[in-house]
Amino acid sequence: MLRDETKLRAYFADAPDDISLDDVDITRIPSHVSFIMDGNGRWAQARGLDRSRGHVAGVDSLRETVTTSVRLGVDVLSAYAFSTENWKRPQREVNLLMHLFATTLVKELPLFHQENVRLKFLGDLDALPKETRDVFQRGLDETASYDGMTFALAVNYGSRAEIARAARLIAEEVAAGTMRPEDVDVEAVSQRLYTAGLPDPDLLVRTSGELRLSNYLLWQLAYTEMYVTDLYWPDFNRWEYLRAIRAFQGRGRRYGGVVNA
Repeated sequence: MLRDETKLRAYFADAPDDISLDDVDITRIPSHVSFIMDGNGRWAQARGLDRSRGHVAGVDSLRETVTTSVRLGVDVLSAYAFSTENWKRPQREVNLLMHLFATTLVKELPLFHQENVRLKFLGDLDALPKETRDVFQRGLDETASYDGMTFALAVNYGSRAEIARAARLIAEEVAAGTMRPEDVDVEAVSQRLYTAGLPDPDLLVRTSGELRLSNYLLWQLAYTEMYVTDLYWPDFNRWEYLRAIRAFQGRGRRYGGVVNA
């Protein structure tokens, strides 16, 4: 995606001592950056607040992450917002999250319009409350024609369920005679995932220091570089984003081969 270098330089002015825009190569920004946004509840509890305050604070970090991604020229930004396992949380917290998804998207639509961001959702949305589904559909409709960055939000998403769904779709097509068993390959599976049409992530960022994938994009992350920060999600900002980019650019991506063989 094209970037406006004037806006980029202004956005990253007043850098802290350990990181600045000059520490990264803006011509080698990863095409697809994905986030596991973890630690909202613990951020709130560490401050003696209700867990719900952490989710609200996390919205500010996500807004900054969207803007940072646009400024850097990222093509695809994806983020893990609510997993299929998160339904096990207390009902009050689940209800708050569903309401927060709906109200936040309405508030953030002007940002998507301003920055030419196309919205996409990953996951089974049918299980969500009607209010949330309706707002999500509004976001999809209003941004469908945009050709800037794609922002893919994973809601009611679980990677094992996603892969099982793809297998089921393929099995149905084989049973119907519209696909031959020998045509089932990696591409056939990829095209039946929620992420069909999107490149696999180049960089995965996880906050809160946890070292696990939590059933997120298991197929798509096969050769993704990972960056883990101890910061809770509400404390994640543009400077930590730059640190993640710097770490990514310092690695050699071999995809199972050997560099400079």
